[in-house]
Amino acid sequence: MTVQPVMKNLVEGTPGATASDPRQGADKTSFLDELQSKIGDVNNLQNKADQALEHSATGGIDGIPETMIKLEQANMGLLLVAKVRDRAVQAYQQVMQMQF
Repeated sequence: MTVQPVMKNLVEGTPGATASDPRQGADKTSFLDELQSKIGDVNNLQNKADQALEHSATGGIDGIPETMIKLEQANMGLLLVAKVRDRAVQAYQQVMQMQF
């Protein structure tokens, strides 16, 4: 008795459906590449917020609301990166506690 893959049978039985490999796709970036990209984006937000703060402190034309918005965007980005870091550490600790 042979066992056939379930998804292959389901897809072949459906007219017009094709099986696709989830590893094949237009976007082949790794998690590390994506994480580094997002950390770079957060760094840019932090730099823009620092520039806006310095500009408004020296009497620049940017208003307080625009400066506060940039500061809050940078803060939210930093909080998001911290959450991702915490989740990664938590996942690592769970894997290390597994017994095989």
